[in-house]
Amino acid sequence: MSQKHTTLGEFIIDNQKHFQYSSGELSRLINSIRLAAKVVNHEVNKAGLVDILGAVGETNIQGEDQQKLDVYANDIFMQTLTNRQIVCGVASEEEDDFVAIESNNGGHNNKYVVLIDPLDGSSNVDVNVSVGTIFSIYHRVTPIGTPVQLEDFLQEGTKQVAAGYVVYGTSTMLVYTTGHGVNGFTLNPAIGTFYLSHPNMSFPDDGNIYSINEGNYVHFPQGVKDYLKFCQEEVDNRPYTSRYIGSLVSDFHRNMIKGGVYLYPTSSKAPKGKLRLLYECNPMAFLAEQANGVATDGYKRIMEIKPTELHQRVPFFCGSKNMVADAEGFMAMYPEDANY
Repeated sequence: MSQKHTTLGEFIIDNQKHFQYSSGELSRLINSIRLAAKVVNHEVNKAGLVDILGAVGETNIQGEDQQKLDVYANDIFMQTLTNRQIVCGVASEEEDDFVAIESNNGGHNNKYVVLIDPLDGSSNVDVNVSVGTIFSIYHRVTPIGTPVQLEDFLQEGTKQVAAGYVVYGTSTMLVYTTGHGVNGFTLNPAIGTFYLSHPNMSFPDDGNIYSINEGNYVHFPQGVKDYLKFCQEEVDNRPYTSRYIGSLVSDFHRNMIKGGVYLYPTSSKAPKGKLRLLYECNPMAFLAEQANGVATDGYKRIMEIKPTELHQRVPFFCGSKNMVADAEGFMAMYPEDANY
């Protein structure tokens, strides 16, 4: 079958041999995420026509204003994952704590936990800018048949069995990996089917895009300031182009295709960084490494950080390997900043 006409469902079936625990649950789990993404995509695309824009007047566990679409997307993904007897637990960026699937839904006997950011970049919805969903899948570490525990979620990124994102933009794409490369699937909205459109996605070794909120420049550590000056010098293939959307999924997706680096460092405003290790950095790091890229906290590999809490924040440097190496070189001049 040609790649042009391969559907996501067919691709999952054809590649089950790569799954470490290939008894069908992981395939069903990815299919569930596909289904929920289609529902969320439908609401995102009609957001201007219905009363689903704006804030709900509440804050999430992160202390951030919740958007109506945040709540909606979280509800859809939680319902889809908890009602299909596939996972033993789910942790969401929008929830205070993880959700254990009850035994009457088969939860105690399931093998997988999911960590999810239901709607990354949701503050951009009001102005019609691309947003996304990020997900990460682990094999539980507690015994099957027992209730899921916090330790099932606090695993290093190296132990992920699958990760991916959905970008809701001019076209809707689902991009994921199970540790055997990265593949992207574009939704045909006329028939509601994802087709393989971007096989074997890969970061170029080099790029000319840097993505960072330069409005926070005065708050950045000195290593980041020095790197930004390097990016702006008129030497060799520089200055680089600054491109920052403010939606991790969108910035990552563009840089993977065109070549670039994404930076969200620590700052005097966010001493530990802002992005969440479990819901954002680990899944994106897994995708980056499977696509010839690199992801670090400026000093060490993201996927080797041992999580200590569900909503842990870390600095994040991710993208084309040579660009990340340059950024790390500047950070290495200030080793004291590694102790965030």
